Amino acid sequence: PVPREKIPDVCRTWGDWIKVRRVELKLTKRQLAFKLNVSDLTIYLWEKNRVDPSLAQIPKIIEFLGRDPFEKKAETSRDRIREFRRIHGLIQKKLAEQLGVDETTIAGWEKSKHHPTKRTVDRISKLEYFELLT
Repeated sequence: PVPREKIPDVCRTWGDWIKVRRVELKLTKRQLAFKLNVSDLTIYLWEKNRVDPSLAQIPKIIEFLGRDPFEKKAETSRDRIREFRRIHGLIQKKLAEQLGVDETTIAGWEKSKHHPTKRTVDRISKLEYFELLT
């Protein structure tokens, strides 16, 4: 018989959520590693809470989990931008490239130093980012 894995009573970390879901689906660490395109050592380290997934890995993990366990209600445009970047695994530079703005502009939005212009919001709405800033 295969030994039963200890499952966390309460999920507090990405590693906890990943382990619970993996065990629910009866996947081995190797199978999940293949599915997420990471090594089985990475799965082990996540599940032992030794390292956290990188920002780039978050979208695939959210898809695997079927939900975002750390989703936050974003009240301000700055929070909506940060949350959008997090769930899409985008660093400021990458979002800036997609929007055709400078990276420091994104940083300024996130620090509430300034807000997107109407023209930028219009451009964003055409790129399906509208819910991000409205």
